[in-house]
Amino acid sequence: MTTGQGQTEPVDLFIIGGGINGCGIARDAAGRGLSVALAEMGDLGQATSSASTKLFHGGLRYLEYFEFRLVREALKEREVLLSAMPHISWPMRFVLPIHRDMRFENDTPTSRLLSLVMPWMKGRRPAWLIRLGLVLYDTLGGRKVLPGTRRVDLGSDAAGVALNDRFAFAYEYSDCWVQDARLVVLNARDAEARGAEVMVRTKVTEAVRDGALWRITTEGPEGSRIHMARALVNAGGPWVDDVLRQTVRMNDRAHVRLVRGSHIVTRRLFDHDRCYFFQGTDGRIIFAIPYEQDFTLIGTTDQDHDGAPSEAVCTDAEKDYLCAFASQYFDRPVTREDIVWTYSGVRPLYNDGASSATAATRDYVLTVADSDGAVPLLNVFGGKITTYRRLAESALAKLAPYFPAAGGDWTAGVTLPGGDFAVTETGRVTEGLARDYPFLGEKWAERMIRHYGTEARQILGAARDAGGLGRDFGATLSEAEVGWLMDREWARTAEDVVWRRTKLGLRMTKAQIEALGTYMADRLRGAPAVPGVSVAAQGGAA
Repeated sequence: MTTGQGQTEPVDLFIIGGGINGCGIARDAAGRGLSVALAEMGDLGQATSSASTKLFHGGLRYLEYFEFRLVREALKEREVLLSAMPHISWPMRFVLPIHRDMRFENDTPTSRLLSLVMPWMKGRRPAWLIRLGLVLYDTLGGRKVLPGTRRVDLGSDAAGVALNDRFAFAYEYSDCWVQDARLVVLNARDAEARGAEVMVRTKVTEAVRDGALWRITTEGPEGSRIHMARALVNAGGPWVDDVLRQTVRMNDRAHVRLVRGSHIVTRRLFDHDRCYFFQGTDGRIIFAIPYEQDFTLIGTTDQDHDGAPSEAVCTDAEKDYLCAFASQYFDRPVTREDIVWTYSGVRPLYNDGASSATAATRDYVLTVADSDGAVPLLNVFGGKITTYRRLAESALAKLAPYFPAAGGDWTAGVTLPGGDFAVTETGRVTEGLARDYPFLGEKWAERMIRHYGTEARQILGAARDAGGLGRDFGATLSEAEVGWLMDREWARTAEDVVWRRTKLGLRMTKAQIEALGTYMADRLRGAPAVPGVSVAAQGGAA
């Protein structure tokens, strides 16, 4: 509520940053009855949170660093998150081929220990140790829904067809896929539904303590605004140190280590729905994952990043590295000509002084700075997408002394918008949509459920054919869907739609994307659509 010239009434929590941590904290806090405002300088999930490997996983390789607490927490979270968002997350089986050339990174605790007691191994990662790690992986998190590890004969199993003949067997274990950018948006949606104000394209230019409150200045589409808050949360991701020094003006040491992770996307390299976990001779690992129905996602690299986070790109050297790494396993070599898209993001890992980017911890650290026991600033350092919900709970626990009337933990098992069905019912829900909207066909129906869940029906409305959804932008992207993304999900540009809310940029031409951008710009300048009503439900194009 505005109280004067560009100034709003005080809120309990003002959050800087619209990535997964910021949106997760906003949702959790709003659900506890706190008043919340969140400002994101770009689009929601625009940086690190849309550039992940898109997995809810315990982090099998973190066991080699003895990060047992982190792995256990992440493993427990896989199934909690899976039950809350079965439309954007689903179980996936991972095939880990075994061979003699598997090696550790030299600086892992496990490698050092094994070199001490078994020096003849000369840095090799033995199969029995991998099996032991998978036993721990199956048991640490109290697995209930996901199936356990099994041995796979690659000579007879479909998973072996695409691989080089030198791989005779593999272990197969469980983790989960997640649509990372949609996870961010749905957390923001739920936060807003619970009373939070979510502002995109809104930069926080200054935050200063003003008596018993924070005084926060923002610049956004509505111009300059002043916000007052009882507590400030710095969830700036790769910019968390910049927020501390330049926005809050605190002189402090560097808390984050910026690590670039790059991925390549190729045409589909294998004909099954399982993922590969590949181990390199350099001690690193990569994944090769079925992606968006017709593609394969390969990644990630781990490189210290020196430039601005927004300048992260997949370099030619990283493309060559990922192609060469995958080619050690696939029967047909992967080349640059196979690549259809690349993306890169900067992970803000907590700076624990590790000797390499790969060895840096993926755990999170939360700190609270206050003034005479009041007006707190909570800083979020590090973290991984799998533990975002637990991070949010921990953040609210840190802030609990300042808000004694706030409610308790509540997010475990509470579904995100569109996820109100059981994990085992995804096929039935998809078949039901295809039956009631026969013009969709199997793949289009699956895409709608995998993006919107039960809310897909609200987008499709009363349409009886594709024409009833308004303008066709290509690759099944309709005017009705674009209207939903603009009115309900803060999409403002074509990039927001085709590379974050969806990945339809993989299938659309440059001309189609430009036409979409022109349409969206025109729509933003014109009269807004009726809130909460899709184009199809209005009976045609706007």
